[in-house]
Amino acid sequence: MASITIRNLDDDVKTGLRVRAAGNGRSMEEEVRLILREAVGGDAVPAKGLGTAIHELFKPFGGVELELPARGPMREPLRFD
Repeated sequence: MASITIRNLDDDVKTGLRVRAAGNGRSMEEEVRLILREAVGGDAVPAKGLGTAIHELFKPFGGVELELPARGPMREPLRFD
């Protein structure tokens, strides 16, 4: 992997990056990597998670109502004496 150093970065830009990264739950370094990756059209991070994508895919078919079995009385705990 390559490294890059950016000199003479405005304080406002750095502060904005720090705030944006914190808002997205990422480090500032990871946020900059993501911004650069998107800018050059590389591997884009999906806008939504896998669970959300699956939910949206099957949502038009409706939900499933499962019948819950009746609960019986609790069993006595095992004794080891």
